[in-house]
Amino acid sequence: MQNSVSNKELTALRVIRDFLMKNRKMPSVRELMKEMDYKSPRSAAVILQNLIDKEILQKREDGSIQFIKYEFETNEVTSEQTVKIPLLGTVACGLPILAEENIEAMIAVSTKIAKPNNTYFLLQAKGDSMNKKGINDGDLVLVKQQNTADNGDMVVALIDDEATIKELRVNDDHVVLIPRSSNNTHTPIILSRDFIVQGVVVSTIPKIDY
Repeated sequence: MQNSVSNKELTALRVIRDFLMKNRKMPSVRELMKEMDYKSPRSAAVILQNLIDKEILQKREDGSIQFIKYEFETNEVTSEQTVKIPLLGTVACGLPILAEENIEAMIAVSTKIAKPNNTYFLLQAKGDSMNKKGINDGDLVLVKQQNTADNGDMVVALIDDEATIKELRVNDDHVVLIPRSSNNTHTPIILSRDFIVQGVVVSTIPKIDY
């Protein structure tokens, strides 16, 4: 619980949060050891276990760590209201994108971007198939969850149990998912109407390199 978190554990949480935002994944024990300048991975492992015991972190069946939730108390002043949006890790084939096991953390996003009374999620973009639309490898995309979309929308579509981000074009008897890329190896995907729209991309958060 928050009141029982030690200063050392709070420092670790901030390091984990910053690592997650920079690398779009949770740090391993050795990565946390390096980030916290520890001499042994055991010190990092002990802190992780303490945070798991306090139900701030959670260990998945595959051994990876999931950030459940934590409210950071800071002196930072902001005039904007925010809402917590789930940041998703690798999406396993066949699972709903918003399945709880896919959530890495809850990220605060301004309500000016993530409008109230809607459901959103954050996905990490892979590859360069949409770089002409400003979505580059490693960027985060903010997606409004919905199962319909209009011509020209950038959608997250589920095809054969795998998610892809493309521009939607709907014709009378088929659907085309169009890449918008400077790499001409990417080609349109032509489908019948038997596919699933998971949501519409509303914003892109560039990958932070520092």
